Amino acid sequence: MTDQATRRPAVSWQVDQWLRRRSSHASDWPVEKLLSLKGAATVSVVIPARNEASTVGEIVRTIRGELVDRAGLVDELVVVDSRSTDDTARVAAQAGATVVAEQEVLAQLPPMQGKGEALWKGMAASTGDLVVFVDGDLREFSATYVTGLLGPLLADESVVYVKGFYRRPFVGDGEVQPDGGGRVTELVARPLLNMHWPSLAGFVQPLAGEYAGRREALEQIPFMAHYGVEIGHLIDLHERYGLDALAQVDLGQRKHRHQSLRDLGVMASQIMLTVNDRLERYGRMIPVDGPATTLTQFRHGADPVVRELTMDARPPLRSLRSRTA
Repeated sequence: MTDQATRRPAVSWQVDQWLRRRSSHASDWPVEKLLSLKGAATVSVVIPARNEASTVGEIVRTIRGELVDRAGLVDELVVVDSRSTDDTARVAAQAGATVVAEQEVLAQLPPMQGKGEALWKGMAASTGDLVVFVDGDLREFSATYVTGLLGPLLADESVVYVKGFYRRPFVGDGEVQPDGGGRVTELVARPLLNMHWPSLAGFVQPLAGEYAGRREALEQIPFMAHYGVEIGHLIDLHERYGLDALAQVDLGQRKHRHQSLRDLGVMASQIMLTVNDRLERYGRMIPVDGPATTLTQFRHGADPVVRELTMDARPPLRSLRSRTA
């Protein structure tokens, strides 16, 4: 049997040009360069956190020490405590963050729960012209996560949103798989985007929790309250501003706690519901030319691999027998 990947169809011209123009590395954006580009712009970092007392303190201390106190690059550091039952709020405050309780922001609105709700409340509680989102469960955190995401926004005013990507090692059963993380990305999000929004196929980590955007753009799109928030961002901003207004930055490696298979099933379902909603919203339920039949995948340090998919199918055997009867 011949592997479909051996044919290696080329990445579409649009995606290839976007990858070359809008992809960079965190090392391309040192603090000194960003300070020279910042001007009057203000920067907020928002960290959604639920029961992250073991990790959120170090993240806050790193950003506070290197980017707020020392460099003056970040103007505001907000941790959104999403109904934690541990010491997340206390740890974050002691480390130097402004801590807000999710349920107390815009409390007059009906309550919702989920990661997207915490992100949206963080937007509402912050004031920066540029907003950087960083997950609260990261280990071995580096300030380059923030500086890398800010770089394209400060360097080019036509960029409205920057997505992070990275290697995601998966630790399980006594072994480490260097690129084994991101299971929902590879099994759900990437195939759906390639099929229905093939111009977004160049995003290495479409579900990454580390990204940044211009407030004026982020305040014009809805935030799904649950795990569909990130894929919703990509689709909505692509539809509103076009592909070239989006960028991505290699942030190196991401280490965090992995969720259970059951929790990943919930995440996958919410992402599928979000994509289905956007297909209806943007009139893509029945594509004129049918769904795209290629899948762009990524391996660290290598060119994208594009696989041809197929809709080939054999007819029911009974139909063949009836023809020869």
